[in-house]
Amino acid sequence: MPRDPLPCRDTRRVFLRHSMRPSRPSKPNSASQPPRHGLARVLSKLGVCSRSQAEKAVREGRVRVDGKVVLDPERPADAQRQRITLDGEAVAASERVYIALNKPRGIVVSAADERGRDTVYDLLKSAGLPWLGPVGRLDKASEGLLLLSNDSVWAAGLTEPKHHVDKTYHVQIDSIPDQALLDALVEGVVEQGERLAARRAVLLRQGEKNAWLEIVLDEGRNRHIRRLLAAHDVSVMRLIRVAIGALALGELAKGQWRHLTEAEVRALAQL
Repeated sequence: MPRDPLPCRDTRRVFLRHSMRPSRPSKPNSASQPPRHGLARVLSKLGVCSRSQAEKAVREGRVRVDGKVVLDPERPADAQRQRITLDGEAVAASERVYIALNKPRGIVVSAADERGRDTVYDLLKSAGLPWLGPVGRLDKASEGLLLLSNDSVWAAGLTEPKHHVDKTYHVQIDSIPDQALLDALVEGVVEQGERLAARRAVLLRQGEKNAWLEIVLDEGRNRHIRRLLAAHDVSVMRLIRVAIGALALGELAKGQWRHLTEAEVRALAQL
């Protein structure tokens, strides 16, 4: 039977296909070094489940370290020197998986939705993938390129604001923009205490009553583009993410996904 990508318990030992960093020589007296990370973070870094799923599993008493139940998600642990089990199964590093998905409009980017709405994981149910977490977000009404991976270090490199990874969107608006509006989008606004601005905004094409813009962000706040345009009394009709860095959505069909190539994984890691 194919494995469901959601549950936090697919822990069969497999080899890593990708390594994002060269191995480092061990430090002298490393055996005396204390563990560096809390138990929930260790589980997340192994690609077993998300940080929040790991915290929940620990608090529910489902995780043991060297045979003893641990209820504190922040308790230091070391997967190299300690035996960690989840639901009675030994935890080991999962195969590193990196995929690109063309998210349709109306789909929620969430492992589970309390309102019963369809999620991106419904598109992956029969794929036989290990647990994967979204690398960044797209709101329900937005569509386009979404990355998912169980490599939390790689994902953090793409989502941390200090790294300023460019994300390119094609946005249909309900009016015809002039150059003043495009300049204002780059200049930015302060809305609810947050500064919202585009790195670049250009007109792609226009009709009689609406137009398509290409907007590039190098940071991503909640509903960033929608709020930025709304501050100028412009409404969004469609919003499609077409690229992350140099990785383009391309011809990937709506609702479909593909594995990233090793070259694509490395290129995104260097952004």
